[in-house]
Amino acid sequence: MDAALLGALGRELGPGFVYDKASRDAAAKDDAGLVIPPEAVFFPGDAGEVSRLMRLAGRHGFAVTPRGAGTGLAGGCLAVQGGVVVDMSRMARIERLDTANLCAVVQAGVVTQTLRQAAKDVGLFYPPDPASLATCTLGGNAATNAGGPACVKYGVTRDYVLGLTTVLPDGEIVRCGTATRKGVVGYDLTGLMVGSEGTLGIITELTVKLIPHPREVRAAAALFPNARAAVAAVAAVMAAGVSPCALELMDRACLGIVAELLPFDLPGPEAALLLFEADGDPDQAARDIGRMEAVCLDGGALAVLPAQNAQEREELWGIRRQISTRIHESAPFYLSEDVAVPIARIPDLIDALPALGQRHQLKVYAFGHAGDGNIHVNITGEAGSRDRAMALARELIAEVLALGGTMSGEHGIGIAKRPFIDMELSARSLSLQRGIKAAFDPAGLLNPGKVLP
Repeated sequence: MDAALLGALGRELGPGFVYDKASRDAAAKDDAGLVIPPEAVFFPGDAGEVSRLMRLAGRHGFAVTPRGAGTGLAGGCLAVQGGVVVDMSRMARIERLDTANLCAVVQAGVVTQTLRQAAKDVGLFYPPDPASLATCTLGGNAATNAGGPACVKYGVTRDYVLGLTTVLPDGEIVRCGTATRKGVVGYDLTGLMVGSEGTLGIITELTVKLIPHPREVRAAAALFPNARAAVAAVAAVMAAGVSPCALELMDRACLGIVAELLPFDLPGPEAALLLFEADGDPDQAARDIGRMEAVCLDGGALAVLPAQNAQEREELWGIRRQISTRIHESAPFYLSEDVAVPIARIPDLIDALPALGQRHQLKVYAFGHAGDGNIHVNITGEAGSRDRAMALARELIAEVLALGGTMSGEHGIGIAKRPFIDMELSARSLSLQRGIKAAFDPAGLLNPGKVLP
């Protein structure tokens, strides 16, 4: 994009179109640690302005990359082919909170926690809870079909998106889905858009389902001698007739990095921790958490630590949140993989990690959503470790696929996992998906270089 084009776009699009260095630098990175600056950034105020940008992109042939809050871990919002990043942060209104029909209409830039709190204030609940919920946006969540701890009971973002408005690569504004709980007219374009990582359209508005807010939440932690015993307890909990609303695993490496925060001494070199929750009516939440505590003790837990009040519950979750932060800060290089395997195969995955780390001379941590098999494998090393980490990631993914799993449970593919996608998807599947991309975006202008090789 030369100076003449940038100037023309600024005149056409107004003050929301900028290309100063500070704005470009701010849009150059996400939480994956990659840095790729765009040539310009556009802050639209409505779908019409997004449409205008896409029509200009079609006329002049520059790439457009949508961006939420930049909290992704796969490089999905980075402008790998230059052009314009569309930052959706100005479009941050909750348009309607409908208590009669249990839904909300929100712009794509609404922060996830903002909606959750607004729903809670009227007795309703929006369950998806990605780790970055205090800063991530609903449009970004929809683009990656984000999950979180609560998904073990409540499902992922796609389960709550009833309908959406999207701007197609040619600039046309299209409404997909319904405002009702059911709707089966035509192909499910809403379901296609959710999880498409901004490659098929730019989501500008969503209609999301809400449910009654649980009256009480109970939490507890259980310490096990090793990860295999902890995961056996996960399977037993899931078969015990209760529905945990969170069931999180932390391996010994993770516990070591937060050792001073733990309310116990670590019992050995292989200890593992489960953090679990139950919600609902007070009596049911109490019964369910008690049942899970008993299952853990029957399964060999060395200790069970129930949270007696909201503060103790928050302290347990504070430990869980600190793990990710401290891993990230512990070494110059950091890579996050979010593989998922069948619950019964989690021990096999955990067992394979030490040898992977030793073979590539990197530190490997495992934690995450054991209740649905989605384990975050974090890899750290010294500066210049990327090639070794990518080689480790390739071996990790091969192991996960051999266990019947998938390379990504919730982070998406972006550019970080794009080199590995043909390990999981067949040539025919990739061909069909390229055909879908071509039907929506024949010129390849929208978020190019992402997902599909």
